[in-house]
Parts: sequence; structure tokens; C-alpha cells
Amino acid sequence: MSWRELLARAAAGVGAADAAPALAQFVELFERWNQRINLSAARSRDDIAQHVIDSLALMRHLGEATSAIDVGSGGGFPLIVLGACRSELTWRGVEPIHKKTAFLSAAVRELGLRNVEIVTRRVDPAIDHGFDIATSRATFALDEWLALGEQLVRPGGRVLGMEARERVVLGASDERHPYDAGDRQRAIIVRQVA
Repeated sequence: MSWRELLARAAAGVGAADAAPALAQFVELFERWNQRINLSAARSRDDIAQHVIDSLALMRHLGEATSAIDVGSGGGFPLIVLGACRSELTWRGVEPIHKKTAFLSAAVRELGLRNVEIVTRRVDPAIDHGFDIATSRATFALDEWLALGEQLVRPGGRVLGMEARERVVLGASDERHPYDAGDRQRAIIVRQVA
């Protein structure tokens, strides 16, 4: 199965079949930019598509949210992926590295994502707070991210973390949701904020 077919199947599996063309366009855009500014170690379209598919695992945990923040947005995983799939959900992507925000801004523009705002700076809970959802992928140690994310969401909001090999000790308000990521097992950690 081609990377496009895998992407289309994964998008359909999370109720975002209409986003498959935009996700494929994002893979191609990422590949072009990655050759120039080294966004990620993923070089082939197959590898990039796997990052997109991994990001799609968060879709099931967005619920009825209307606002979300992604911290350390880097190459757009999961920010651009989820922004393309949920156009009614307003996203803020926070990334301190200028070359990466240049890429993110280009992706927002080329994919027509009017629901995604990109800011070039470090996250600041004094400014970045009151969101329904907070996400981050491979930017912080997971337990560190969950603690920081709590400061960014409103009461009743959710912090979503992506657990790879190392398992964290869950708090009382945390849930682990395992999923398959190709040849490996991963999990989404959901922290409900009181």
C-alpha cells in the first residue's frame, strides 16, 4: 500500500477522510522544506506519512474542544495535521525556532488553515492559558509536559501527551489509551484538569 493510501485510510479511520488530500499535500511540503532546513530525521514520504498517522491518534481525544495549543510545534506534528482535520477548532502553535515557524507559516498558508495561528517564542503560561486542549509531541519528557500543560488549559480542559517507549506513572486524573503505531505500541496519555 502506498503512503497516500495509508494516509487516506488512517484519516478515514478517525473521521477525517476529507482531510486526506491536505495531509498528502503536507507530506510533500514537509519533504521539500526538510531537504533545506532539516526539520526532522524523516526523509522519505513514507517516513513523513508515518509521523502524520501517529499525530492522527490524537483525533479521538479532542472531543468538543473549540480551542487548542500545541507547544514545540516544530515540523507540524501534530499541529498542522490536527488543524487540517478539525477546521472548527482554533489552534495556537508555539515554537521558538524561527526557521521552524517559517515552515509552519508556509504550511498554514499553502493548506489554507485559517484556524491555525503560529507564534515564534517559548510557551508562557501567563499568556498561553485558558485552552480546551494542550498538546505537545517529543518536546518535553512526558511527565514534565503533563505538568506544564495543566497550566495552559482551563478547568475541565485536557492535556494530551504521546507516550513512546518509556511509561510514565499516571496521576489520579490521567488515562492511558494505547494504539498501534505501525510496528510498535504507543499510547496517548489524557490528563483531565480539575
